Amino acid sequence: MNISLHRFQRRDTSVLFGPWRRQVAPSLPAATRLLAALSPARGYTCDFLTPRTGEDLAAQTEALRSTPRRRLRTELDTFERVNPGTRLPAWTAELATGSAPLLGRLADTAHAYFDAGLRPYWHTVQDAVRRDVMLRARQLAHGGWAAVLDTLHASARWEYPVLSLDFPVEQELRLAGRGLLLQPSFFCRYGPTALFDPSLEPVLVHPVEHRPGWERPRPGAPALRSLTALLGRARALLLEAAADGTFTTTELARQTGLTPSNASRHLTALREAALVSSRRHRNTTLHTVTALGVSLLDGCRPSLPA
Repeated sequence: MNISLHRFQRRDTSVLFGPWRRQVAPSLPAATRLLAALSPARGYTCDFLTPRTGEDLAAQTEALRSTPRRRLRTELDTFERVNPGTRLPAWTAELATGSAPLLGRLADTAHAYFDAGLRPYWHTVQDAVRRDVMLRARQLAHGGWAAVLDTLHASARWEYPVLSLDFPVEQELRLAGRGLLLQPSFFCRYGPTALFDPSLEPVLVHPVEHRPGWERPRPGAPALRSLTALLGRARALLLEAAADGTFTTTELARQTGLTPSNASRHLTALREAALVSSRRHRNTTLHTVTALGVSLLDGCRPSLPA
C-alpha cells in the first residue's frame, strides 16, 4: 500500500500510473495526507506503516493500531535523520508517545485509502502478482535460485552468497540465516527495495510486469457498495469474486485480500444463506454462486438507462 502512495505523489511515472492517479484522486479521503506525511514521494518511509502481521487488510490495520511506542519513536527519529529535507508535522510528536487515537486514525485512513485507491483495481493487482509468482516458480524449477535472483531486476547480480542491486541509498542487509521473502509489488517501479530496519523480517520488494490498460477499474463498484451495505465488506467481496466462476477457498481469499481462514468463515455464512454452494473436490472445496446469489448480485447492480 505504501508504495502505491509513493506512486500517487510522484509525477515521473505519468505514462504507467498517470491514468490511475487521475481516476482515484477525487475519491481519496482528505486524511490521506496523514499517511503521506510519513510516506513521502522520495526517501525513507516509516516501516511500521507496512506491518508484516497477517495477510488481509484487517490484520494489517490491526497491527498498525498496536504498534509499540518504542518502535514509533525509533522510526520517527530515523525519518528525521535520513530525510533531512522533509520535516515531520507537529502531530507526530504525540504519535511518538504511542497515542492510541492517532494510531487508530492512521489505521482507519489506511483502510479508506485502500478502498478508494486500490480496491477497484485489486483483481488486476492480484493477477499481476500471481503471474509473477508463477514465473518465479518456473525459474526456480528450471534454473534454481540463481535464475530467480538474477532476473528480479536489470540491476540484479547474484554471486553466491551475495545479491547486489542498484539502490538509491547505500544499504547492506545480512540475513544471518533468516531467509529472504521475495515480495512482488504492482506499484514498485524503478527497482527492488527493502525495509530500512535490518532487525525486521528480511523482505525484498520487486516490480512486476504490467499489462496495457490495467488502469481501467473492475466494473461493478456501485453493486459492490450496495452489497457491502447488505452483507458486510468481506462477504460482498467474496460473493462478487465467486460470480466469475468456480473457485477454491484459497483462490477466493487471494482475489479478495482475505486470509484463507477468514474467507472460509465468511463463505460458510454465505452458504448457510443459500447464496453460495460448495462441494468437495479431492483435498479442496469449490465454491459457486447459487441462483439466489446471482439474483442478489443482479438486484444490487444499477439499471441501465432506457
